[in-house]
Amino acid sequence: MEKSGFIFQAGRRLAVGPPVYYGWVGLLLVLAAIGVTAYTQQLRVGLIATGMTNYVSWGFYIGNFTFLVGVAAAAVLLIIPAYLYDFGPIKDIVIVGEALAVSAILMCMMFVTADLGRPDRIWHLIPGLGILNIPRSLLGWDIVVLNGYLLLNLLIPGYILWNSYNDKPVNMKFILPFILLSIPWAVSIHTVTAFIYNGLAARPFWNASILAPRFLASAFCSGPALVILLYQIVRKYTKFHVTDAALFKIAEMIAAAMAINLFLLGAEFFKELYSDTHHLAPLVYLYAGLHGKAMLVPWIWTAFAFNVAAFVIFIIPATRKSFVTLNLGCVLIIVGIWIEKGIGLIVPGFIPAPLGEVWEYVPTGVELLVTMGIWSIGLLVLTLILKIIIPIETGEMTRTSGVM
Repeated sequence: MEKSGFIFQAGRRLAVGPPVYYGWVGLLLVLAAIGVTAYTQQLRVGLIATGMTNYVSWGFYIGNFTFLVGVAAAAVLLIIPAYLYDFGPIKDIVIVGEALAVSAILMCMMFVTADLGRPDRIWHLIPGLGILNIPRSLLGWDIVVLNGYLLLNLLIPGYILWNSYNDKPVNMKFILPFILLSIPWAVSIHTVTAFIYNGLAARPFWNASILAPRFLASAFCSGPALVILLYQIVRKYTKFHVTDAALFKIAEMIAAAMAINLFLLGAEFFKELYSDTHHLAPLVYLYAGLHGKAMLVPWIWTAFAFNVAAFVIFIIPATRKSFVTLNLGCVLIIVGIWIEKGIGLIVPGFIPAPLGEVWEYVPTGVELLVTMGIWSIGLLVLTLILKIIIPIETGEMTRTSGVM
């Protein structure tokens, strides 16, 4: 009876909303449909519809995947102060951050699927039906950690919200071990992703032990920046209470993470430039161009300028606590990290080719439309999740309440 009542109330919540809600959901559905249509074309003709080649075999899809893994992992930056240090302002809002992590992981899985030439064969990775090739395969480990993290981010907020819906206290003895487990698991999803790259000895641009720490540092910048913007939208259009203290604390953590990220970038520059070996070629191509090919140069310098400007904004308390500059800094970080960990990370790893040629990669219209569709589906999932969990968090939706 409780489950049927919950489903009925949740369904009504999803169906009812202000005009801006219908407009937003309608827009996402249209964009998602366009993306699905583009993906069917890719399925029909194969990966030849993309800009990827035998020389540059990973592109826009894997770039977005890498960025979103960091967004998902960043939920741990809310869990630690909320549950380990019992910081009240963040503890009250951590579930919304976990909802963002769920949508980010789902988008990660969709981007990997879009990158597969034969997605119908993905069943070969299902344990019991196929061969996951654990522990030898890093891709196998990536599947394990991503799915495990998804389950944790469904279980923890799901349990807390279900008890809140039924006006029952949360049994911390039951849920705390899962919360503690989610902390190293969040670190693992980005660490394993980094290991996939730096385990490839033939790709010197990625073959650096510093890559995993850089991944985590940049993740703890872009993910929380998205969270800050999301919380401001949520508190503007709903009754969900988000204090300025919580947002400023997140901004303070971003400042520390960005300092580490820029330091590690400088360390990587020193190692490559001071040694001055032929392995320097990918970095030269990215930042200065190589053999007359310099398509990524303006992009990476834009990302660098954005990241430095954002760091200045976040390191100064006055600008960090002004919402005009705070929001500007968040946008700069998101765009900067997206470029740096997307095309700026993936493409140079394949350049130059083994015989020294420079084959530049440009995403096709199909790739851009599929990417737009995946982001639209992810944002739609996030919107629908928030439409249910926020009324539970605010006490508007309980087992004994009617539908507003």
